[in-house]
Formats: sequence, structure tokens, C-alpha cells
Amino acid sequence: MDSHGNVIEARPDGIGAPKIEKPLQRHGGRLEHNETYCGSCYGAETTDDHCCNSCEEVREAYRKKGWALSNPDMIDQCKREGFLQRIKDEEGEGCNIYGFLEVNKVAGNFHFAPGKSFQQSNVHVHDLLAFHKDSFNISHKINRLAFGDYFPGVVNPLDGVEWTQPTPTGMYQYFIKVVPTVYTDVSGHTIQSNQFSATEHFKGAEVGLLQALPGVFFFYDLSPIKVTFTEEHVSFLHFLTNMCAIVGGVFTVSGILDSFVYHGQRAIKKKMEIGKFS
Repeated sequence: MDSHGNVIEARPDGIGAPKIEKPLQRHGGRLEHNETYCGSCYGAETTDDHCCNSCEEVREAYRKKGWALSNPDMIDQCKREGFLQRIKDEEGEGCNIYGFLEVNKVAGNFHFAPGKSFQQSNVHVHDLLAFHKDSFNISHKINRLAFGDYFPGVVNPLDGVEWTQPTPTGMYQYFIKVVPTVYTDVSGHTIQSNQFSATEHFKGAEVGLLQALPGVFFFYDLSPIKVTFTEEHVSFLHFLTNMCAIVGGVFTVSGILDSFVYHGQRAIKKKMEIGKFS
């Protein structure tokens, strides 16, 4: 999608990629006519027979090792597939993401951020070096975000929320408080769902120094309190009582107005008789 949310026509992979007649083999030589291609993983091989025949396979091998791929242009497979050129061609574009996640009933987060993710020293990190950029546009629009199934009357406060990045890149954070909710309709059908409230915060990053991982982060925490909604029919006796209260109220107000008009009219007539009303 472009920056205005319009769908861009899909393009086949590999457009504009340079053609290499003899790709580099795992053992360091070039592919000959009668050989089976087995690309090098550039030090990230797990076994002697491990082959990386595409840029994605090399990046995946590095990710499993917990390494960052610092210069994709030096990787034969990435150069052959035009990896960096594809990234440049996609500058200014976005994407539409939809689906669902199953999470544990404990505090956590999910996020959308550029770059391959991997674990390094038990820390979740993203490889951003392949993008060679100091600024990432994290403008976004949330069409719908819900925690659990829909039930009548539920309001999801982030539905339709849109944010456009006016400043250099940074981390946009949503802090969400999830409240477990049970809804029971008149037929006795129960829906186990959740409501939530949300606050927003933007954490900027200095130009050239990505101190905060650029992306959109959703931090959620579950409330220890549960809310229960029960839909019930109003009894006839309760309806009759309400009707009596309404009718009694109407008669009372009518009596007050009638008394006010009557006594006001008598006072005016009396003053007119003695000549004091002008």
C-alpha cells in the first residue's frame, strides 16, 4: 500500500535483480554446468551439508545464530536477488496486516517493527542494518483491535484510530488495560470476552541514534476485576410500577401548574378590581 492507503499492484519477486551466470558455491568456488547448487551460509552453517540457496535462507541462518546481517550487498544470494534494490523500490510503501493472536493471561506486548527479529543474549532485537536508514515512517491506522469475541454494547476505543508521524522516527506505544468481561443474554447464552481502555505515548529517537526501536507497540495488562453483564426481561409488576410512577408524576406536575395558574389569575383579578394593576 502507498502512503495514502491505496493498494499497489503486486510485482513478481526479483525485478531488476542482476543476473549471475555462475553463483558462488558453499565451498567457495563458482557453480559449473554439472554441479548442484549449494550456496554458502557465510559462517552460519549448522552442519557440513547445510546450504543457503537464497538471501532469505542466509538471513534465517544468521537469525538462528543470533547474528545481525550487517551488509547484505556482500552476500552473493542477496546481490543476485537484488535485495537492497527491492528495499529501495518499496520506500514510502506500507502494508495491511490482519489476523489474531493467542496470548497467555499475563502482561505482555506485541509489536510491528521493521527488520528480522532474533534473540541475542536472551534479548529480543531487530536487525535494522539491512535497511540503511536513520528514519522509519511508523504512521499507522488501526481499523479494528479487540481482545476477545464481540458482544452487544462493547466499545473498542482504538477502532479507527489513525496517527501520522510528524517528527523523526521513534516508538509509538499503546498502553492497554484489559478487563475480563462476561456477557449473558436473555436466553442464557454466555460470551467470555474482554473490554479495554488505552493510553498513547510517543518516544522519539535522536537522528542517527536509534535508541528506541522504531515501530508500533501494544503493551497490555489484565485487570484483576471481572465485569459481568446480564440481560434480563423486565417483569410485568415492575413495568406496572413504572407506569404508575409516570402517571402519578404527570398528575402531580399538572396539579402544580394548575394551582399556579389559578392563584395567579385570582391575584391579578383582585388587583384589577381595586385598581392597583396597571
